[in-house]
Amino acid sequence: MKKILFILSILISSLSLAQMITSNLQKKMLALGETNQLTIRIKYLNGEKVNSARENELLPFHFEEIKDSIGSADDYYERKIEFAVFEEGKFTIPELDFKVGNEILKAPAYEIEVVNTATKEDVINDIMSNKEVDLEMADYWELYKFYILAALAVIALIIAVIIILKYGRRVKKTSPKITTNLTLKELDVLIKKKYIESGDFRSFYVELIDISRRFITTQYQLPAEVLLTDDLIDAMKANNTISPDNEKILEEVFLRGDLVKFAKTFPDENTMQKDFSDIKTVVERSVKDIEFENLRKDV
Repeated sequence: MKKILFILSILISSLSLAQMITSNLQKKMLALGETNQLTIRIKYLNGEKVNSARENELLPFHFEEIKDSIGSADDYYERKIEFAVFEEGKFTIPELDFKVGNEILKAPAYEIEVVNTATKEDVINDIMSNKEVDLEMADYWELYKFYILAALAVIALIIAVIIILKYGRRVKKTSPKITTNLTLKELDVLIKKKYIESGDFRSFYVELIDISRRFITTQYQLPAEVLLTDDLIDAMKANNTISPDNEKILEEVFLRGDLVKFAKTFPDENTMQKDFSDIKTVVERSVKDIEFENLRKDV
């Protein structure tokens, strides 16, 4: 009997020392633009630091964060996010990750329904009767200028596409070294921002992925800037120009960048430094990829 009591006391004491995460959503049904609040609390920290997404970046795209406040103490952490949604439909707050020491705690997911409280039966009364007004040329310009500008933009886009299709491929084939040098300069600018040293991993990966996508678009003639990550990886695998080593590095860095963007992983300084060096190596080796592909086509 004493052994059982001793074991139970050990279990109870260990449970009391373990971190515990709780969350509360104020409302699960909202009107358009109505304010809601999500509260997340973590207890029994024992002095451990809590890491999560930065302020105003915790919730997904459709949730407009109004206020994001964080309170903490040695043994307690609380985060309150006030937000609103300006689209009708059902939206999900996914599981949110909070890193405490070496442990990842997950706040539960919530589903929210947003409704438009206005109905078809609502009557809108005019304040005053309609009046006819004579319009001048300036008035017509104000009314239709956006349509005119849009039409001009479409024409310019068509001309640009024709020029790119006609001359762009020829220029890109003759200037892989120029693309490489320009990208290396962009990478130097990125490293000088010291995101790695300051631990700002989200900003680091956002800019690193943007630079890499522009580079792939120019050097390998793939639409990297408009493709989703999975589609881009498939396109790179189907492309004969990119070497397997470069393809593997790009895939690993791009997938890690997506996880960082949605706060699913928290890379350390060594990982960020390695990803930067690997992307720089890909850029430097790309000239050989292009030269080998041109030689293969000539044969």
